[in-house]
Amino acid sequence: MRLFVTGGAGFIGSNYVRWVLANTDDEVTVYDALTYAGNLENLRDLEDDPRYRFVKGDICDRSAVIEAMDGHDAVVHFAAESHVDRSIVSPDEFVRTNCDGTNVLCDVARRVGITRFLHISTDEVYGSIDEGSFTEDDRLSPRSPYSASKAGSDLIALSYLSTYGLPVIVTRSSNNFGPYQYPEKIIPLFVTNLLEGKKVPLYGDGLNVRDWMYVEDNCAGVDLVLRQGEVGEIYNVGAGNEIPNRELTERILRLVGADESMIEYVEDRLGHDRRYSIDTTKVRALGWEPAHDLDDALARTVRWYQDNEWWWRPLKSNDAA
Repeated sequence: MRLFVTGGAGFIGSNYVRWVLANTDDEVTVYDALTYAGNLENLRDLEDDPRYRFVKGDICDRSAVIEAMDGHDAVVHFAAESHVDRSIVSPDEFVRTNCDGTNVLCDVARRVGITRFLHISTDEVYGSIDEGSFTEDDRLSPRSPYSASKAGSDLIALSYLSTYGLPVIVTRSSNNFGPYQYPEKIIPLFVTNLLEGKKVPLYGDGLNVRDWMYVEDNCAGVDLVLRQGEVGEIYNVGAGNEIPNRELTERILRLVGADESMIEYVEDRLGHDRRYSIDTTKVRALGWEPAHDLDDALARTVRWYQDNEWWWRPLKSNDAA
């Protein structure tokens, strides 16, 4: 199968491309605009693989998408603006990329005869939940420009199934972590700050709860849904590792050999959702389950950032410039 992977130079996308090349015989074309979070260094180890090809392009550029996508069998659509804080400051680019870009991809995909279109989304589209877990049938209640734009993109993709018969499937995953994650997200930011001797900025009271999933587990779930998921269905993918951000921070501190004096409590994020939780019964029925223990995966992730300063130091220097 020939896969067209949008956003394949980003965090989850690059890990997915690596997973596919290691576990299947598929050929992969990565299509990425290489914005600040898209980085060819994420794919440097794949450059000599004959089954991998890179095309630089914007998902909102219809002519470029037509030229690049034609001849592929399936689309796996990771490309998105994804950082909540950035969406609060600059919402326009989130709506453009996440909604307009998804529309262009879906329209081109149906015209060139794509046989599977997997749209990658997030548990944030459901909003916050005090008790229990969201199922795929629950109403969407996004509370940031980022999550609203992702909810909109979900509905755009699914509308192409209803209207045009495009074989769309959607995954909504919980918070991912692992290698090659841009150091603005909490785990790589906190780890790299500590390695630089800097404090870590913890929002509010630190009791916001997230479900943390190692990126390789998400990649395995995404690929299973691509191949065995039912067209028109939505699949929640989460590891069931729900912990408050304060506890996550404490685990990172221990792994780096730091203490709580390195925590700096900062003003809470606007509209900060209190708790995310998703029911993963449907994807587990396909045969998926997370393979990595949270503590082991966190330790592995910290070691990766310790061993790969060449990768993250230039990114943090660029942000500071």
